[in-house]
Amino acid sequence: MHVASSGGRRLRHATLAARAFALSEGRTVTRKELAAAAYEAEVALVLRPSARQVLSALVASWGEQAWERLLVWPSNEYLANRTGYTERAIRFALNHLIGQGLIIPKDSPNGKRYAVKDLAGEIIDAFGFDLTPVYARRGEWARLVAEQKQARAERKRLFDEITVSRRQTEAAIEALALHHPTLDRTAIEEQLAGLLERTPKRSTYVMPLDLAEAWETLRKTAEKLFYEMGNDGIRFRHNESNNESPSETCTNGFPKKAEVVLPKERRAELLSPTLIVEACPAIADYGQPIRDIGDIVGAGRYLRASLGAHESAWNEAVADLGPIAAAIAVLYVLQLYEDDVASGASRIRNPGGYYRALVRMIKTRKLDLETELLAMRRRRMT
Repeated sequence: MHVASSGGRRLRHATLAARAFALSEGRTVTRKELAAAAYEAEVALVLRPSARQVLSALVASWGEQAWERLLVWPSNEYLANRTGYTERAIRFALNHLIGQGLIIPKDSPNGKRYAVKDLAGEIIDAFGFDLTPVYARRGEWARLVAEQKQARAERKRLFDEITVSRRQTEAAIEALALHHPTLDRTAIEEQLAGLLERTPKRSTYVMPLDLAEAWETLRKTAEKLFYEMGNDGIRFRHNESNNESPSETCTNGFPKKAEVVLPKERRAELLSPTLIVEACPAIADYGQPIRDIGDIVGAGRYLRASLGAHESAWNEAVADLGPIAAAIAVLYVLQLYEDDVASGASRIRNPGGYYRALVRMIKTRKLDLETELLAMRRRRMT
């Protein structure tokens, strides 16, 4: 077999290496088997589109002869008509396939591609391209495809972990801003911005190895800061600062506390986390302990996607009702939807749209969220 044409085709190491691959003795390869091996090779080597189509055209030219090598001899003009590429693009694609060790050029003395026939007119040999490596290396293609699949699964797992950590970090920072507006959050917000800038898109193949760990560390830092600001992380009892008469109600100081909350949020803040958890056990999908109203906000923001509600619906609810009421509305609709599915009634076909409509009803005072939650809790406890 000639591995370099008389026309001056450059000899490649890949060409010589590919010659080592051969078929089993007496093995006849069908076009279907060759096409399957070619597809795995395309996926394993991530071939460019032009090389894929040219390889498919070469495979389609295989005549299933009982030869030791898989020889085809289509002209560049035939390949151009079949693929729609120019002859120049065909030459580039063929050189790429040769460089990948997928095909071996078998050139004639005059550089043409043609079949060699005996006196009876039977084809006994040919000058063109040898596709034997495509089929002989099918075990290698299968291994590479499996490794790529495993790498994609690992990359997806890391991106999922980063997404969860990012959402919980943002929820913790939002809770800090809501309940402790005087706290200097510059450092932690700068860390968040830095990680957001470092985090690539999901379509990116390369992911920094320490990125998931960095997001997890920032999440723990933000949640710990919020926890300690509530004095829950201290082993000792809180200092008792209420020296007023026992006859005074426990909500006597509420207006002063509510000054840091928008007026439209004051009604929602009267809803205790205990009431919400008892009325909406679906909040368990959040996977985090519910200690205060800040955790309610984080749970509502995180579980919004479970409703299939667009982010614009959440932004609209926050603008109209405030983040607390918006989050409670998410939990309320989520519980309604789960109860509806469990009953088999299937009355709520679009929970995301239901959430948007509910928010508008609350805004126009056609529905009282606290009354609805109390009724839901009573139904659950009876």
